[in-house]
Amino acid sequence: MNTTVLKLSKVQLDQLKAHYAAFTVPNKNPYTLFVAKKGGVTITGYTSGKVVFQGTNASTEAAIWQKENTAVRDKKHSQKNNITTSGLPKDFAQKSIIGSDEVGNGSYFGPLVVCAVYAANENLPYLKKIGVKDSKMLTDHEIRHLAPKIKATVPFQKLVVTPAKYNEIQPKYNAVRMKVALHNQAIYLLQQKIMPAKAEGILIDQFTTEANYRKYLQQEKNQVTSGLHFVTKGEQYHLSVAAASILCRASFLAELEAASQELGFTVPSGAGSKSDLVAAKILQQGGIKLLANYAKLHFANTQKAQKLAGY
Repeated sequence: MNTTVLKLSKVQLDQLKAHYAAFTVPNKNPYTLFVAKKGGVTITGYTSGKVVFQGTNASTEAAIWQKENTAVRDKKHSQKNNITTSGLPKDFAQKSIIGSDEVGNGSYFGPLVVCAVYAANENLPYLKKIGVKDSKMLTDHEIRHLAPKIKATVPFQKLVVTPAKYNEIQPKYNAVRMKVALHNQAIYLLQQKIMPAKAEGILIDQFTTEANYRKYLQQEKNQVTSGLHFVTKGEQYHLSVAAASILCRASFLAELEAASQELGFTVPSGAGSKSDLVAAKILQQGGIKLLANYAKLHFANTQKAQKLAGY
């Protein structure tokens, strides 16, 4: 068995954890952040920042993150005056930018929603005034209140992949390839909407390395390749990403509410034990066919729910 060990920063560790969200398995070690199994490789992230890759293809899987780690170290040593510590151009927050984000990737129930927003310089003061910021810092009520105001202010393009559609394409599209395709398409369609206006840059809330993003991008029809910037926690660097995250979250919440009304009981977000119990209840009602309409079946929750339901 091959083993590769990396030492990552907290930001990189959070990014890696999100990347493998769909492949996590139960873990009770208090010093372990997560354990994931993908393609014969076991990935274990520790609170110390150490990540261990074990398996036949361990070195190949780890190589993706080794490149990112090297890039970050090189960036820290860069002394270019026109580059900020985030790697973005100077005064980026005041520029007219297309920002994109997604919601739902780590939730067993509900859709995967990707949204791109074009926030022109003249719209930024108003977005800030109404309280646009990272959707994780807002209550569900605030998100529902802000979403219509954002839609009335800035051009946007939203793409929603329902669980049924997700399950249909997931065997062909892994989690990263699917998000690359959706981010690219949302950005491309938004660019068409705002013509002849042109954004001064494109900020994607980073979910994989730039090299990995561009690798999957080569498989897409309408490739947006220029002006791209990738930063984790992108909502902190431009309001376009914050606005996009709010629109994504609002749409995701609406879909969960619709699912709850259809089934007659609350459908939760996330991928915890509550999701296992609800999935088991759905299985007892209509089997795997019904569950496929509401959940991402490749998550480990499906097997747990089947055991609970005696299915």
